[in-house]
Amino acid sequence: MFFTLIASNFTAMSGTENNEGVVITEGLRVTKVSGDVVPFDEHKLVHSLERSGASESIINEVLNEVRGHLYEGIPTKQIYRIAFAILKKRTASSAARYQLKSAIAELGPTGYPFERLVGALFEHQGYRVQVGQLVQGRCVQHEVDVIAEKDGTRYMMECKFHADPDRKADVKVPLYIRSRFVDVMEAWRQTEPGLDYVGWVVTNARFTSDALDYGRCIGLQLLSWDYPHHGSLKERVDGSKLLPITCLTTLKKTEKQQLLENGVIFCRDIHADPETLNGIGLPLSRNAKVMNEVKAICNNNH
Repeated sequence: MFFTLIASNFTAMSGTENNEGVVITEGLRVTKVSGDVVPFDEHKLVHSLERSGASESIINEVLNEVRGHLYEGIPTKQIYRIAFAILKKRTASSAARYQLKSAIAELGPTGYPFERLVGALFEHQGYRVQVGQLVQGRCVQHEVDVIAEKDGTRYMMECKFHADPDRKADVKVPLYIRSRFVDVMEAWRQTEPGLDYVGWVVTNARFTSDALDYGRCIGLQLLSWDYPHHGSLKERVDGSKLLPITCLTTLKKTEKQQLLENGVIFCRDIHADPETLNGIGLPLSRNAKVMNEVKAICNNNH
């Protein structure tokens, strides 16, 4: 770890310094997007910076800048903006990974790009995948977001995309998906009785505790931004090279939406075929900047 936390009471709005000039953060509270006020955990900030691939020197630079702006109740979004601004200047690939959560939230307004992302994540793990399929259930027809199959098991996945990633999917979501899954599963069992069938609910947001309890009880697999602890959506995207084009800092939001409408979802798509940028009318100078960022992300992604 690249820093030392000093145990002491937090006594000043902007942080205090010990005799060695080290800012003391013990006891400081921050305000989350939800409005909850929680203790500031510098370890979490360091972990997120390490996960982005930032170097030790850049992490220390971010920490020093953040410490200089701390005050009681500081919004976590302000801490995020400080860290992101430094990463954006220093390393494009780290900045892209650091803003992954908000980048995925920009995959809307429709949920289809998110479904493509989920399908690609499971393809990356060796599953045979179909996205956006009409499937006849025992009673009615259903549009299934993702169907994945591997090792004798077929997975029916419903994707719940939220433009606000801080929302929570409540128990009504797995309740509804469970009923759809049972209808489809009964039809599948009649035609392909040799397979096992498992239902999934995938969201870029979070689940309420009731939703998690119900999913675990009934046998639905739940995947959210931070659940399960090992194998969450965040970890799956981090562990793949499937960064969405919405993480690019050299493109405007409208340009990203144009690319999404053209079916360009991932940075690797642009890296493999630079001509995909031609359809959004970028001048040559900006086209070059975008390609430099794409190359930095794809070549340094881990």
